Amino acid sequence: MRFLHTADWHVGKTLKGISRLDEQEAVLREIVGIAREQQVDAVLVAGDLYDTAAPSAAAQQLVVRTLLGLARDGIEVVAIAGNHDHAPMLDAYRPLASAAGITLVGSVRPAERGGVVRFTARSTGEPVQVAVLPFLSQRYAVRAAELVAQTPAQHTGAYDQHLRDVLGTLTAGFADDSVNLVMAHLTVINGTFGGGERAAQSIFEYAVPAGIFPIEAHYVALGHLHRRQRCDAPCPVHYSGAPLAVDFGEQENTAVVCVVDASPGAPARVTDVPVTSGRRLATVRGSVAELSDLAASVGDAYLRVWVREPARAGLREEVTALLPNALEVRIDPEFAGAEPSGRPEAGGVGRSPAQLFGEYLGARGVADPRVESLFRTLHDRVVSS
Repeated sequence: MRFLHTADWHVGKTLKGISRLDEQEAVLREIVGIAREQQVDAVLVAGDLYDTAAPSAAAQQLVVRTLLGLARDGIEVVAIAGNHDHAPMLDAYRPLASAAGITLVGSVRPAERGGVVRFTARSTGEPVQVAVLPFLSQRYAVRAAELVAQTPAQHTGAYDQHLRDVLGTLTAGFADDSVNLVMAHLTVINGTFGGGERAAQSIFEYAVPAGIFPIEAHYVALGHLHRRQRCDAPCPVHYSGAPLAVDFGEQENTAVVCVVDASPGAPARVTDVPVTSGRRLATVRGSVAELSDLAASVGDAYLRVWVREPARAGLREEVTALLPNALEVRIDPEFAGAEPSGRPEAGGVGRSPAQLFGEYLGARGVADPRVESLFRTLHDRVVSS
């Protein structure tokens, strides 16, 4: 059977205050097109459908339309909650989604209550089992282990042991004559970060060894790390990565979805299909004159700009006039003054605010009389109002 693995849509995510909903719609429309073109039997969405636990109505509409588009023509669609999603909300949608041929799993469930999704591949007639593990916080890992694996409440094992217990129970029914899949939203030890993950829910206690996945699994579809990668494990363990870079830390990532062919008794074959609809993110450096020369080559990419000149009044406006898609403009550290250290010296007593501000500018390497003039104008306006 053939399925498509995707994750980390982060619908509703903005970049420096700029809405990217149109881009996200284009990317998701492209994914729907890939699913149809590749004639997949199923689509697995491994969490973080949304960027926030309280998504806007527009973000929810886009995700719902996408899931409905994927579910047309009999494609099985299974989606789980990631750490950015609100698990109870996804569970509340379950009855409606089920009526449309979509399986949503917000919270960890026992196998017989939805923790294992079973269906027959329409193209081959092969039985398929998908053990699903939505994101688990430290707090709820213990509860999930009690619920699914009947781990005693007094058990105080580490986070990875709780997940091992849950996965062991969910995958206990994997059979030789079925396609056995695992889908989870978590961090694998030694996985490479994409750049935009929520670090507090990705590192230290939240990282688990790839060995927690059973060798009987034909494929493990992961979400959470935004970079496309395969992890070393006894079975094929893959992150599909995010199909759209969420911030400048991900500008070098390659956006793909994974199309996987799997069958009982044979290794899975994975093909990366590029996703090209999103706008590029790029970082550029240079003086204002050098940035002017670069303007024609950056296209419609959103830009982070490091200006290689000392700060002065109006510098940002000059840069954005040359590069309208510059969302972040900073002074290159080489041209920025050293950060002031410690508290102001007592000698500052008796000097005017304008004199103190002038000294501050000097310490920061800003030599522009217009900034000092603006400060004096604003100061006079404030004290006289």
